[in-house]
Amino acid sequence: MTADPPVRDDAWAFGGESAADLGSAMTSLLRSLPTRPRLLGLGEAMHGEEALPRTRNEVLRHLVEHEGYRSIALESDCLAGLIVDEYVTEGVGTFDDVMRHGFSHGLGELETSRELVRWTREYNRDRPAPDRVRFFGFDGPFEMTGADSPRRALTALHGYLAARLEIDLLPYTVGTIDHLVGPDERWTDPAVTMDPSLSVGLSADAGELRLIADDLLALLTAESPRLIRATSRDEWWRAHLYGRTATGLLRYHAVMADTSEARMVRLMGLRDAMMADNLRAVEERERRARRGPTLVYAHNRHLQRDESHWLLPPGWGPLEGRTLRWWSAGAVVGARLGDEYAFVASALGAAPHHGLDAPRPDTLEGILSTLPGNRYVVDSASLAEALGATGTEPAPRTGTSANHGYFPLDPGHLRETDGLLFVRHIAPGADA
Repeated sequence: MTADPPVRDDAWAFGGESAADLGSAMTSLLRSLPTRPRLLGLGEAMHGEEALPRTRNEVLRHLVEHEGYRSIALESDCLAGLIVDEYVTEGVGTFDDVMRHGFSHGLGELETSRELVRWTREYNRDRPAPDRVRFFGFDGPFEMTGADSPRRALTALHGYLAARLEIDLLPYTVGTIDHLVGPDERWTDPAVTMDPSLSVGLSADAGELRLIADDLLALLTAESPRLIRATSRDEWWRAHLYGRTATGLLRYHAVMADTSEARMVRLMGLRDAMMADNLRAVEERERRARRGPTLVYAHNRHLQRDESHWLLPPGWGPLEGRTLRWWSAGAVVGARLGDEYAFVASALGAAPHHGLDAPRPDTLEGILSTLPGNRYVVDSASLAEALGATGTEPAPRTGTSANHGYFPLDPGHLRETDGLLFVRHIAPGADA
C-alpha cells in the first residue's frame, strides 16, 4: 500500500498500465504541448533494463498508428543503422545479420531490439515507401572502449564521389586513404581510453586524413546539384552522413590524444555534438519528405535540455570522483528547434535487482511512488505547478542506490522536461 500523493494527481498523472493506457497517456501529453514536436525525445533512466525499451516499443507503436510518427532514432551507431533501415523498409539482408551488424553498444543482443525490428519490418511490408517507418542510429561509431577507425566512413564517401565526378576533381585516391589509415587496430585499441599517449589522433597521418575528410565533404556540397540529380536526395544524404561521421571521428580521435584534464569533458561534448548533428539531419530529411515526426530514444543524459553532468564512479583512476559537465544532444537540438523538440524523461522508483532501492518519500521519485499504479506519464509543467502551489520542494535523490548507472532526476530541472515516464517498481524479468 502506498501513501496518498502530497499533491492532487488528477491534472498531471496519466496511468499507463496497459499498452492502450500508455498510448492514451502519451497522446494527452502531446496535445498539451504548445507545438507538435518534430523530434520527441524519450529518455532512458538506466541502461541494461529491458522493461524500459519494451515500454519504448509500446510508445512507438502508438505514435506510428495514432499520431503519424514515421521514424525512430536510437542511441546506436549511425552507420550501422543504415543496415537496419534497409531491412525494415526494403527487406534487404537477413534478420540475424541485421541484429548482428546493425547496432552498437550490444543493443542487437536485446530481445526488445529484436521485437522492434520485427514489428517495424512487418508494419512496413505492404505499405508504400513514403508511409514506411524509417530507422536511424544517431550516435557516432563509438563504444565505451573507444572509437571506430575512420576507414569505413571515408572510403564510403570517396566511393560515392569517385563513381560520379571527374577524376581531376578528386585529389585523393582510396589507396591514399587506406595507406594513411593503416591497421584499424591502432585506432580502436581500448587501452587508449585511459592512456592518451597511445592514441594516433594527433599523428601526421591523422592530420592529413582530417584534411582529406574536410576536402571531400566540401566537394560533396559544391557538387550537390548534379550529384542529387544523378542519384537521389536519399543517396546524397547518406553520403553526407559518411562525411559528417568521418570528420567527427577524426576530431574525436584528436581529442583522445589530449593529455589535459579537460580531455574527458571534451570527448563527452564532441560525442553529443555529433548526436545533435545527426538528429538535425534526420529532422530535416523527414520534414523535406513531408513525413511525420521522429521518436528519439537514448539515455536521459543525452536528451535532456539542461547541462549534463556525471560524477565518475570508482574505476576511473585519477579521474574518479570528478564531475564532468557538458551540453547534451538534446540541449543542442532544443536550442535550435525550440518547441519543435520535446523531451520526456524517464524515472524509476525501485529496481532492487539493479541495486536501486526505494526512494526516500521527500524526493521527486518518492512523491511519484505514492501514486497507486506502477506506470505513469506525467505532465511536468502541471506537476511543477502543483508542487509550487503546496510549497513542496522535492529533495535531491542521493545515497539510496548501489547502481552507478541510474541518474536521479534533478527536481530543480523538472520544468526543463515536457513530461516524465515514471515506473514505480521493476522486478527481475518483469515488464514495466
